[in-house]
Amino acid sequence: MPVDPVFEPLNGPRRALLPATLKLPTVLPTADLLLDAAVARRLSLAGFPAQALGRLEALASQLARVQNAGPPRFDRLAFEAPQVVVFAADHGIAGEGVSAFPLEMTHQRVLQMLQGRAPVNALAALHGFDLTVVDAGVASPVDLPGDTPAPVPLVVRKIGHGTRNMVLSPAMSMTQAVAALHAGMDVVRALPGNVLAVGDVGVGSTSCAALLLSRLCGVPLADACGHDHPQDSDMERRQRPTKLDTLLIAAARHRQAVSPLDALAAMGGFEIAMMVGAMLQAASERRVVLVDGFVASAAALVARGLCPAVADYLVFGHRSTEPGHRLLLIHLQTQPLLDLELRVGQGAGALLAWPLLQAAQRLLTH
Repeated sequence: MPVDPVFEPLNGPRRALLPATLKLPTVLPTADLLLDAAVARRLSLAGFPAQALGRLEALASQLARVQNAGPPRFDRLAFEAPQVVVFAADHGIAGEGVSAFPLEMTHQRVLQMLQGRAPVNALAALHGFDLTVVDAGVASPVDLPGDTPAPVPLVVRKIGHGTRNMVLSPAMSMTQAVAALHAGMDVVRALPGNVLAVGDVGVGSTSCAALLLSRLCGVPLADACGHDHPQDSDMERRQRPTKLDTLLIAAARHRQAVSPLDALAAMGGFEIAMMVGAMLQAASERRVVLVDGFVASAAALVARGLCPAVADYLVFGHRSTEPGHRLLLIHLQTQPLLDLELRVGQGAGALLAWPLLQAAQRLLTH
């Protein structure tokens, strides 16, 4: 078995010079102690202990800080035209047997969303979110059968037909990684509203998330990949040792990729890079960013490495069953709103957490 490369745990992201072609938006921090005190006073309840509303108070304060860009002072929360964007792409490393699902499953899941038959469709309709699917790099063309128009818009920003196999070479060139970041920014610029939920679809994507967690946070790959879960199928249990061995080889090959951007290019995916760009752009526009599962959280880790202030705008919807997701949230020093043992992706967990943001809004208003 290959030896797991040792990397020191990071107190902060490793810095590297960014390519001149990468144009990152300006993200302002939201810290405001006076606003926090005002929110706490508004939520205080006569006859109850301090912070009787628990973590809802912290959530309300975060949302208030995001929407308070200066005079006039904060008065109320206003959620406008909420959007959910699902980025889809394939991964060359999937050919190494790191997933229990065939590569074609990415294409099938995209078609399900476009036809309105996926869990995210039902939840988006329930909560009044507009859904957009982005082809960031699906291996095959995404075409609906027949001439029936899709009820969900598909935005084609394909960087390539899946990334390269990172066991053999970097998953992306730096040019491709920068193009994907910019594409994610462009997608958000074109959308209305002040709330963005971010999800993903892609066979092999959890391998990228595990590698990014390991490299940027110093977590051993065996822990980042996780262990057997009661919900695992027999196929998943048999596949897990192969996945770990393969990721150890990939990590050793790209041991020099230690900065967030270099790690993203070497071991990430097109959809992860676009999510990074989407989060940065949304934060620069002072939108609330609802983050979905393990893969979206790995994108958040990279985004925070490129621009630490983006963390102020991120609300983590849930903790999935992936053990690596729990470790990633610990390193991000955040707690998710829900823990429902979800494994579905697509932004479903972010949308399930949405009523808690509405509750914080209602409590501040009344």
